[in-house]
Amino acid sequence: MLWRCALAASGGFISSLAFPRENIWPLIFISVSLLLIAIHQQTFRSALLIGLVGGLGFYLSQIEWLSLYLGPVPWLALSILEAGIFALGMAATALVWNRLSGFNLRPIWKDTIAATAIATLFTAREWVSINFPYGGFPWSRLAQSQSNSPLADWVFLGGLGLLTWIVALVSALLAISFVNQIRKSTMVLTASVAAVAFLVPALLVIPVTADAGKLNVAGVQGNANAGLFANTKRGQILQNHLDATELLDPNRKPDVVIWPENASDLSPFSDASANRTITNLVNNELKVPLIFGTITTRGEQLFNSSIIWRPGVGATDWYDKKRPVPFAEYVPDRDFWYQLAPDLIGLISRGYSFGERDGIFELSEKKLGTLICFEIAIDDIGRNLVADGAQVIISQTNNADFGFSDETFQQAAFARLRAIETGRTVVNVSTVGVSAIYAADGKILQQVPTFEPAVLEQEVSLSNRITPAMAVGPLLDLWINLVAIGLVAFAASELLRKKMGER
Repeated sequence: MLWRCALAASGGFISSLAFPRENIWPLIFISVSLLLIAIHQQTFRSALLIGLVGGLGFYLSQIEWLSLYLGPVPWLALSILEAGIFALGMAATALVWNRLSGFNLRPIWKDTIAATAIATLFTAREWVSINFPYGGFPWSRLAQSQSNSPLADWVFLGGLGLLTWIVALVSALLAISFVNQIRKSTMVLTASVAAVAFLVPALLVIPVTADAGKLNVAGVQGNANAGLFANTKRGQILQNHLDATELLDPNRKPDVVIWPENASDLSPFSDASANRTITNLVNNELKVPLIFGTITTRGEQLFNSSIIWRPGVGATDWYDKKRPVPFAEYVPDRDFWYQLAPDLIGLISRGYSFGERDGIFELSEKKLGTLICFEIAIDDIGRNLVADGAQVIISQTNNADFGFSDETFQQAAFARLRAIETGRTVVNVSTVGVSAIYAADGKILQQVPTFEPAVLEQEVSLSNRITPAMAVGPLLDLWINLVAIGLVAFAASELLRKKMGER
């Protein structure tokens, strides 16, 4: 048990090196393989403990940046919660793997079925983690580690869930090869599947032509200390973005200028000076629409909003963040959690309401899909934007809370994968970086240094195409989850039948 726990912990910690910023993406296969080897031929209870240790290594190593926000307690709490879900997934995997090992089949078929089942269970467990509880934690996905690998284009065919499944499948075959003592038939199977996994995206041609025209965009990175608990001078964040906007090339004429989330710490709807400043900027200097993030209030509700402000008109449309981050932008079940951690919960004095408006801004018959910050990691947000007609996706984010950590690079990985998945150019504009523009095939069209005032200026392609991932992604997720449930039910019922027989 000791060496198995050590093996699982090692596998968990190695995973962090596969994710941005380190980007040693092949290590994810070693990571998952070690985790699976550690639970081979273990009981449900043993695998639960081993999976918990591996899950802690997996999450603690990847999201250490969370400790920069509220200290170590939230980092530990979230890691323990996610490790618990991880442990249940590993225990279920051990249960199913043990059952399949008893099948009287040719080794090649037994290995194929086992690897497919393991990949399905791992992907289903990931789906649970990114959706539950309180909307889930849409981070630390196997797909996220492959944003810069040749496998990234799999998301064009089936979304991030499919890419996770591919990574888990290859990893499962590597683990099975090891526990089978490098059996020739298993090695041939593993090599063949790995070859197909890399060959398919290599042969794939992702369309990037502008079938819906083009748009000149300008993104502004203000390098503002816009953290939730930043003690900045009133109006300083707005001023940072005003100053950075002066870096725009006077010889270029953008169709729209984009500021990031929380770009104006003064709401132009409640602060007269901010209203005058933004009106003057848009009417007399930019002379094109400005999209920017600010905090808005309606009645007693508070929203994290994105506003489109037009010359001579003012605000004509807005988008409110649909998925505020739990325990950061709001506290679910506040009374309960306050009793457990009053000091921490007390720090989050304001709670943002959930937005209900669509994220589409119309600009001269062109449709811009807008999302805010961590929403780039949520599958349904991107799918809904495309379904609503988005021809380009604007991701406005504020990464100031996380300093020079890996968080902003991990988030940029999602932006690149979303571009490939949706078939849309993604304009990712941050307060401090990473700010970049990704083409529909994931190519970086432009990227600026982090923690510097900077601008992105680019003519981007607009598209109405529907990628295979947009068409089948939700169904694929559903199918994987249903198969996973069936596998666990089958293995559990057989185990229960044996125990009843023994009695």
